[in-house]
Amino acid sequence: MGARSDIESALTRLVAGFENLRHDGSYDEPNLDGTPGDYISFDGWEWPQGVGLYGLTQLWLARGQDNELGQTLTGWYDRALTRGLPEMNVNTTAPMLALSILWRETRDPRYGEVLQDWAARVMTDAPRTPFGGIQHDVSDKVNTGELWDDTLFMVALFLASYGQSAGRKDLVDEAVRQFLVHAQFLSDRETGLWFHGWTFEGRHNFARARWARGNAWITACLLDLFDLADVPAASAALLRDLLRDQVAALLPLQTADGAWRTLLDDPDSYPETSATAGIAYGLMKGARLGLLGEEARQAGHRAVDYVLGQIGPDGVVSGVSYGTRMGHDLQFYRDIPIQPTGYGQSLAILALVEALKEGE
Repeated sequence: MGARSDIESALTRLVAGFENLRHDGSYDEPNLDGTPGDYISFDGWEWPQGVGLYGLTQLWLARGQDNELGQTLTGWYDRALTRGLPEMNVNTTAPMLALSILWRETRDPRYGEVLQDWAARVMTDAPRTPFGGIQHDVSDKVNTGELWDDTLFMVALFLASYGQSAGRKDLVDEAVRQFLVHAQFLSDRETGLWFHGWTFEGRHNFARARWARGNAWITACLLDLFDLADVPAASAALLRDLLRDQVAALLPLQTADGAWRTLLDDPDSYPETSATAGIAYGLMKGARLGLLGEEARQAGHRAVDYVLGQIGPDGVVSGVSYGTRMGHDLQFYRDIPIQPTGYGQSLAILALVEALKEGE
């Protein structure tokens, strides 16, 4: 794994790299109401920015609530709240996770009111599938009857984080329920990996894609849930076993240079940096906490070296697949274009912050 000084330098570049993300019109995805969507720059209120903010918040905490990073975060949210927030869906809930952590640490009443209102709307207004799963509706599409890996990172972690900080056990319970329901339909019993999605309309896992970033959401989520909230013992035991089962399947699929491919078990699909970073984060964190073994830790180190090699001089992470909808065949995933994004920056930050915790 890279030297500590190399990792610190890369983190500084990654933070600066957010400003170098540009929405140039190449990816135009208008919302349901006709307004333009922005999945690229760091200005929009969407899931790529939400994941990016979570990475910055974790770095802020790791640096002892660094004042400059804190100003970056509060400035971002203050500008967004002044503009006004979009309609609530799975993807627009993602920025609430980092905001809940800011509020936990600062108790700024402006943020508390926003979080309380948004959590109430998730609980009462978010469409549900059978078994009470949160349906993966997004800004430009209603996905009737569908469960996606992504929902756990975009919504369930927010409910757990805000619920714990606000003393709302009902929200924590709902977050845990979402993990259990999604595991029931997305965890692949044959391999231990997770499928990208499930639909109750036809009751199938679409292309049965063992998609790398979806699995990275799960590896990270299954550990971060325990950081953010108190999880009942029986549910925690099951979720930890699911993590170990997934990791046992992930380790043999790592490439010789430390990456994971965008379709984990497909040698014809390309190596993907954001998934590699997210998995590295989970492997190293799980090993540090005693949930995973030395093999996982070493695999995480190799993945960190791969991620370091993908960070350009401008701090922008390369080799990141663009936002990936639900694919009905595996070729769909092989054809997703490469595009720098906020979540690529953020997942790299999470991996490097975790790497710095070794030896502390």
